[in-house]
Amino acid sequence: MVEDTIAARRVAAGLWPGLLDADTACVYVVESDPAVRDRIAEECLDSTREDALVVRCPAMDGHVIVVSPRATTGETLRSLVGRHPDIFLGGSVRQSLARTATAYGQAVSALAVAHFRPDKTAVYAERTHPERLMDPEELRGWTARVLRPLDTLPHHTRAELLATTRLGLEFTAVNAAKVLGVSRNTVRARMERVEALLGTDFADLTVRAVVHLALNTQIGLPDAQYPDDTGSPTLRLSDLLSGPAVRTWARDLLGRLDADARNPRRTLRTWITAGGNAERAAQILGMHPQTVREHVRSAEPVLERQLLAAGTDLYEVVLAHLAVGDLDPPVLRRPD
Repeated sequence: MVEDTIAARRVAAGLWPGLLDADTACVYVVESDPAVRDRIAEECLDSTREDALVVRCPAMDGHVIVVSPRATTGETLRSLVGRHPDIFLGGSVRQSLARTATAYGQAVSALAVAHFRPDKTAVYAERTHPERLMDPEELRGWTARVLRPLDTLPHHTRAELLATTRLGLEFTAVNAAKVLGVSRNTVRARMERVEALLGTDFADLTVRAVVHLALNTQIGLPDAQYPDDTGSPTLRLSDLLSGPAVRTWARDLLGRLDADARNPRRTLRTWITAGGNAERAAQILGMHPQTVREHVRSAEPVLERQLLAAGTDLYEVVLAHLAVGDLDPPVLRRPD
């Protein structure tokens, strides 16, 4: 989850010899009631034998994470899910071990779809991500400028803040703390420091989505490939999002909601504006908070993205709203 493949292989070598010698693997997330998670984890271990790394997720009490390079693991886990009425399975596409965090996010996204499938399982369908529709050199240059306020910090401090913020944008502070092995106050303090350096507020979902885009670009594009000063110094986020490919993607994605007479698109937009707070969105819309939640939840299978929990899925939907002009771009200290 924190991209330290060397340490992971070192630990795995003594417990599961050869398991992580492969360059790629799939990640699966088995979701159950927290009360039965230990039993489900043991069944996962028994079913996969020595072909998979099985871990109780430190962040989500009902999740068991399974990492495996073996092609047969998915079918093994689907058989396990079929034996239990109330568990679900999401799986990633094959990723390099260094991108295990990405694979985990894909598995969680697939879980949102699995809840609406008769067999309660889903594998992540490789889809178009907005950052892949942007000019990579311009995206890298924009990212470098967004994160430049952190460049004055010592390298280890900067790396610590970036890693914590990356997890903090995917999970709650409590759950990010469990993954990192620190206190939730430490997570909050580090994220507040990043907020101060960037001159922004993570309570705003558009801010979270934009910073998430920058952080993912920072780890996804090697420094050697795109120097920090590349691209136009005046390039803004709105320029990245205004390209025809990005706008077409955004219109097509959000347009899936237009057929619903309840207008969940308006509800979703208002909910995002309210920082993901159903009560505040309900006041704006003049409806019950539970109705807001139902509208947002009903949009999940249509958009094939998990929305009620923070993370990549939600942030992509926020970027889609920004691209079509349904939301105003956030304010950062540096030009966005």
